[in-house]
Amino acid sequence: MARKFLIPALSALMLAAAGPAAAQAVPAHLTAALADKARPAADVGRDAARKPAELLAFAEVQPGEKVVDLIMGGGYFTRILSAAVGPAGHVWAYQPDEFVKFDAKYGESLKTVPADYGNVTGLSGGLGALDLPDGLDLVLTVQNYHDLHLTPFPKDTAAKVNAEVFKSLKPGGFYVIVDHVAAPGAGLEAAMKVHRIEPQVVRQEVEAAGFQFVSETPLLRNDTDPHTANVFDPAIRGKTDQFAMKFKRPE
Repeated sequence: MARKFLIPALSALMLAAAGPAAAQAVPAHLTAALADKARPAADVGRDAARKPAELLAFAEVQPGEKVVDLIMGGGYFTRILSAAVGPAGHVWAYQPDEFVKFDAKYGESLKTVPADYGNVTGLSGGLGALDLPDGLDLVLTVQNYHDLHLTPFPKDTAAKVNAEVFKSLKPGGFYVIVDHVAAPGAGLEAAMKVHRIEPQVVRQEVEAAGFQFVSETPLLRNDTDPHTANVFDPAIRGKTDQFAMKFKRPE
């Protein structure tokens, strides 16, 4: 069923003392989005590890915005974004054809999640032919950027996706990327072998597309991760060291 919906230095020291999670204030509309009773229990159970409210605060998500959940997976962030932008905003949830062919459950998510939310539109199509709406405020991709470098895909897939995101964002719009950290010097082979990518590789590729780096948050960092284990290994799954970077299309 569709759903409707003064002392800067001292302040900085206080935030630093409180720890990285405390440094990212969470606005009321994001707290309310997480409290949405329509969210599946399985999603809610993942909140402690994924810190979605703090992450979306870092992404500066506001009511009324036009956003894309780039590679929506099971729709975890799509649902939260829907409530966060509210009835005046809109969310496009993109699921690549390549993912749907790999696992039918991704196709089911593409059908069911948009059907449950009146401000969500599903998008499909191949990664190499990505076509997003224009005038977007935000494109968010979580734990999926490394997939653009999987060996079955053409080597220019990441460049094409970044170019399309750049074109589709409005000037000043944000591109926020979260992914699993690969060991230094691991190279692009880590994407296929352990489903990770080096943060500096992502930054180089995104800046090459014309984006400006804005900031990075330590929100999802975990120094105990050896960076060499496959992210699906039960010993590390859900506890990987992750980077979260925010880029901006220049105004």
